Amino acid sequence: MISSSSVARVVKAPRSAAPVPGAPPAASALESVASDLGRLTGLDPRIARAWLAAVTLLRPEQWIKNLFVVAPLFFTPPALTWASAAAVAGGVLSFCLLASAIYIVNDYLDREADRNHPTKARRPLAAGTVSPSVALALLVLMLVGGFSLALWLSPAFAAVGAAYVVMNLAYSIWLKHVAIVDVLIIALSFVLRVLAGNVLIAVEPSAWILIVSGLLALFLALAKRRDDLVKSLDGQHRRSLAGYSQSFLDTAVAVVLGALLVTYMIYTTDRQVMAELGTERLVYTVIFLIAGVLRYLQITLVENRSGSPTMVVLTDRFLIVTGALWAVTLAALIHV
Repeated sequence: MISSSSVARVVKAPRSAAPVPGAPPAASALESVASDLGRLTGLDPRIARAWLAAVTLLRPEQWIKNLFVVAPLFFTPPALTWASAAAVAGGVLSFCLLASAIYIVNDYLDREADRNHPTKARRPLAAGTVSPSVALALLVLMLVGGFSLALWLSPAFAAVGAAYVVMNLAYSIWLKHVAIVDVLIIALSFVLRVLAGNVLIAVEPSAWILIVSGLLALFLALAKRRDDLVKSLDGQHRRSLAGYSQSFLDTAVAVVLGALLVTYMIYTTDRQVMAELGTERLVYTVIFLIAGVLRYLQITLVENRSGSPTMVVLTDRFLIVTGALWAVTLAALIHV
């Protein structure tokens, strides 16, 4: 077990690196938050800073992506029971732990390149606020916890989790440097989350949900790569960027968005789907998807700030409102 004192001992000032314009030092931000936390809880600011840095390394804000594990249960009303809901909740937690393990590996491998990025320079390993030894301990803890929970839930679910980990390790080590393959791997990671949810509730995966989930994730990944180019990052930061241009990414985004909208509209008007879900009014949810897509496209092409899809989704009021309206409307149509 990692004690608070042992974590605190390995926290140190950021390693010297070329300053990144517009990027406030991670240590200063942590110092401020740690001081506030210390005043509120009476905790030693040094220990608070250490734990905050360790938690930041796990990227808890990214755990929202693992809600895709819930999708099969949400779209399968007959399977909704307390037992299935508990199993899916456990599945989400397992994927959160496994995803954090992958983030640690990725941040360790990218720590030198991240120091030249406007925002990634603040990541704990790049900034030097967490040592490699503590990162390794957290990595082991996340893997053991994630796979233990996965095996307890279902060996088949654990197999999907293992596929997710292996694929993302390959991404972190090699595939993220290959243009097109890098964004496809990101999309497949979301598809695997949906498949994991199917395994937990023992229902056949819906091709419609898999395709829509993959296309949505692919759109976000392409928008993220476009943001890298807009911020004038080059192959030094991410080698795959050498295989992209802004015009290519703009075209790719348009193609993927067209496929996403058409697929979802066909899904909501498919007779078999409507019969299975018990409603012919699924089409009423299309407007919310269109509104959300247009807003994210505006953020990508007009505001040029699609570099962190998770933070955009969590902080943009328009997206939050349209997403909530979509979910509430759909839930009312198929669950009430």
